[in-house]
Amino acid sequence: MLTTEKGSLSLYMQVKEILVARIGNGEWLPGSIIPSEVNLAQELGVSQGTVRKAITELVESNVLTRKQGRGTFVSIHDPHRALFHFFHITDNQGHKVLPDSRILHCRRKQASRKEAAKLRLAVGTKVIRIDRVRYFSAKPTMVETITLPARPFGSLGNRGKLELPNTLYELYEKQYGITIHSAEEQLRAVAASRHDAKTLNLEAGTPLLEIERVALTLDKTPVELRISRCSTENHHYQNTIF
Repeated sequence: MLTTEKGSLSLYMQVKEILVARIGNGEWLPGSIIPSEVNLAQELGVSQGTVRKAITELVESNVLTRKQGRGTFVSIHDPHRALFHFFHITDNQGHKVLPDSRILHCRRKQASRKEAAKLRLAVGTKVIRIDRVRYFSAKPTMVETITLPARPFGSLGNRGKLELPNTLYELYEKQYGITIHSAEEQLRAVAASRHDAKTLNLEAGTPLLEIERVALTLDKTPVELRISRCSTENHHYQNTIF
């Protein structure tokens, strides 16, 4: 029940929490239209302006998408969203293009201490590890290690399956019902290991940019640990802050 008692969340924040919960529990699936502002206001017993403010914040955070003349929809992952919301590598001319990918390995293993800590799992829990190389203009530029908790992802990795799409967030959403809504990233400079150097055609010890990302669902559950090591000879990290 919505309340205006002192110390409680503002009405629009309460409405926002209700909308988020409906998306999080699968009542509104990615790509589906949500009820109109008028209908939601009537259902929840608040003003249309209160609902509009809640929806606007969810649109600004890419949880919802407004389509002129059609309504408001739960956002879905596609290459465009993956490129402009989650991918921050550009070439030295400022062009941002999703790289191509080649899977090296996809298998199940026990979580290391670091993987368990980042994904909030018990040490030794089964995880899926994906190793891949990413190519810009056919040149190997980035190596990635992606770790997923095994349980939500069905049989992925059971047979070393290498036929995975370039944009994994689309796969998570469409095949497993797991939508990535936000991520936390840490950046550091590292030296290329022998494996990195061989894969990227560099000298061992060449400086690389390492991006460690933990991807989160709408309720802030971590579902992916991604460590990317990128050659910065022709590319750099760029993120615009509003």
